Amino acid sequence: MGKLIVEQLAIDAGNFNYAQLARSMEVLTWHILDQHNWKEEYPYKPIVNFQIGHTGSAILLHFAVEEKFIKGQYVRPNESVWEDSCVEFFISFDQKNHYYNLEFNVVGTGLIGYGPKIKTERARLDAETITKVSTATSIVSKQGEKNWNIILYIPIGIFSKSDITSLAGLSAHANFYKCGDALPEPHFISWKPVAWPKPNFHLPEFFGEIEFA
Repeated sequence: MGKLIVEQLAIDAGNFNYAQLARSMEVLTWHILDQHNWKEEYPYKPIVNFQIGHTGSAILLHFAVEEKFIKGQYVRPNESVWEDSCVEFFISFDQKNHYYNLEFNVVGTGLIGYGPKIKTERARLDAETITKVSTATSIVSKQGEKNWNIILYIPIGIFSKSDITSLAGLSAHANFYKCGDALPEPHFISWKPVAWPKPNFHLPEFFGEIEFA
């Protein structure tokens, strides 16, 4: 597959609600998370799709998830949201040398880190910065099927470790994920495949190319 083109949109995020933002993003292409990593050990695969766009000064990311179980235990920034029903977006602006990991659970609680893939050299962003990411969610349970959606509005100020004044025209590398380490049926789904012996999303060498129009 070629690079993912992130289209630019004119969106007013002042009146921030899920239905309005979802309508504004209808023109964007849906992409599927179809890489079922480590499926022998973790056979369950939820249905996950995403849309991504930008305004020049912010990234808009919309995940749509259908899974058996929904869990949203963590409510404070930088808690262990990957154990909940969680979607993740990792992005590098410097040829995969350093990257941001943005992880958000079903109730909009976030964790964001930055650094190289060497774990001891990575650092979490502070809670005040993380809460600058606005989230809008929707949850529906019908006849045993659970569907949830989340839209993230990520201002470029989140990427303060990088010299970014506008997203327009930028090239980057990224991957998109769905996990739930502490769910009854754990899973580790991604946009680009992760060829590693055990679950690990912190491997920028497997990121795909994206380009901001």
